[in-house]
Amino acid sequence: MPTRAHASAPHPDDGEVILGVDTHKDTHVAAVLTPLGAILATDAFPATSAGYCELLDWAGLFGRLARAGVEGTGSYGAALTRHLLSHGIQVFDVNRPDKTARRQQGKTDTVDAQAAARAVISGRATAQAKSGDGPVQIARMYKLAKDSAIKARTQAINQLKAVVVSADPALREHLAPLTNPALIRACADMAWADAYLVRDDVLEATLITLQLLAERIQQLTAQVNELKRRLAAIVQAHAPQLVERIGVGPDSAVTLLITAGDNPERLADEASFAALCGASPVERSSGKQQRRRLNRGGDRQANAALYRIVQSRLRWDPRTQAYLKRRTSEGKTRREVIRCLKRYVAREIFSLLPRTEPTPISP
Repeated sequence: MPTRAHASAPHPDDGEVILGVDTHKDTHVAAVLTPLGAILATDAFPATSAGYCELLDWAGLFGRLARAGVEGTGSYGAALTRHLLSHGIQVFDVNRPDKTARRQQGKTDTVDAQAAARAVISGRATAQAKSGDGPVQIARMYKLAKDSAIKARTQAINQLKAVVVSADPALREHLAPLTNPALIRACADMAWADAYLVRDDVLEATLITLQLLAERIQQLTAQVNELKRRLAAIVQAHAPQLVERIGVGPDSAVTLLITAGDNPERLADEASFAALCGASPVERSSGKQQRRRLNRGGDRQANAALYRIVQSRLRWDPRTQAYLKRRTSEGKTRREVIRCLKRYVAREIFSLLPRTEPTPISP
């Protein structure tokens, strides 16, 4: 069990101390270490506003707290991360300990909290946490809702078509030729359905199911359109310079903004942003053949956004078309050229990321 250090006996050294936190849904386990890795104390705190204040006050008993390593800064540790950042503490996002270390040392929350602090001390944890307190966090919430609505709508459309395929032949012949929008409108209306009701319980259940699915699709479509409007408003208010570039639409802009976060200054340079997007090259050279391949890591949604931008520019941007022609004449494949272009786009986007205080928005 974690052991609490008492306020009456703070560490005599008033120098810097490092905080490590293993986060969970209801409680967070914290450890305070010296810069040399010596353990000063560990304890558990509730994942509440009062618990965050108590944790910070407790850690301050042992010295000057300027850096903290937190597991799960985007999930269970998000609220704690915002609390620490609001008090001027530099927060690093710590990945879970590797399997080799876990096999050797075992697994407890206390050990994980200590490992989080040691990751900061050793320099292994270099990724600063997102602040999650501005318009980009708002966009992240809206995008989450939009993506889930699109997924549910696609599922409902597939179910609607499956019901039509297995329906009564007369009903199927009436609905099958319709396009998707016309089919959804027809099933939602059902003013024509009385002609098919001949005391057939199965047919009645089919018609009710079609109507319910169509109404669900319409509701989800309305949600998607509203969320798209809100996301577009956020981009226009927070980073209009992004959508002014060729091939960058609101959806791609939002995805890349979410990857960078509300505090893109946490990224050291454009190479860090490219690596975060999975667009940094990985060497695959051998002998006289010099090649690089796609980075399989990073944020794959951001990588997909870069790909969409490149594909759009290959179709509409003369400069990009000329670049493709020149590099293919040098022996590069189209796939290799696209990788290069994604890297260039990542560099361009990084230079356009807003780094000023965000302005209030009312989508």
